[in-house]
Amino acid sequence: MNILLARARVLLVLLSAALLSACATPLVTQVTNFNQWPPEAAGSSFSFIKPPASPGAIGELEQATYERYAQLELEKQGLRLAATGQRARLLAELSTVSQTQQRSYLEPVYYDPLFFHPPHRNAAGQYFPGFWGPGRFGPTYVGDRLVPYTVQFSQLTLRLLDTRNGPPGQPRAVFEARAVYEGGAALPTVAPYLVRAALDGFPGQNGQVRKVRFDRETGALIKK
Repeated sequence: MNILLARARVLLVLLSAALLSACATPLVTQVTNFNQWPPEAAGSSFSFIKPPASPGAIGELEQATYERYAQLELEKQGLRLAATGQRARLLAELSTVSQTQQRSYLEPVYYDPLFFHPPHRNAAGQYFPGFWGPGRFGPTYVGDRLVPYTVQFSQLTLRLLDTRNGPPGQPRAVFEARAVYEGGAALPTVAPYLVRAALDGFPGQNGQVRKVRFDRETGALIKK
């Protein structure tokens, strides 16, 4: 019984440590950036256009909320939202993907049977009762098993199209960033982080794939 109690205490300590570690783990996004940003576009006006229709399209209010996040971040980069009725130089297109995905990992399996240790006396004559406990050499590794789990996959893509650098009526894409998060949080929770990650270091390095991390408690960007 004492051994079982000790095992329970060890398990409780490990579980507490895991929970504390999870709280301290940053929110990690992966950003892919492609751009051919024209230097003279700095300070230009922009307006949002509807993203292409898709089976998983979100509602108008949710779309407007995410566009508002993007507006605030674009304005931090020196761009300005075009006034109503004004023709903007840049057209901003924001689209999202949100779905659950099945993943799996290999978990080692150990055989750890209990053995009966018979009663005995030591050299001084002290009597020790029998008990059930682990073997002398500890658990034995017997292989791996596939453990399935579910993650929430959230992706936000932001494109900027330049109406001046392209054929008439055919704006040319000059910036495209895709930010992805995989974990337990849903899209509405992580959307502000995805927008900030997509525009971090704007316009960024063409063809770059990198991790952008945020503090879960403060929401602050974690600098390298």
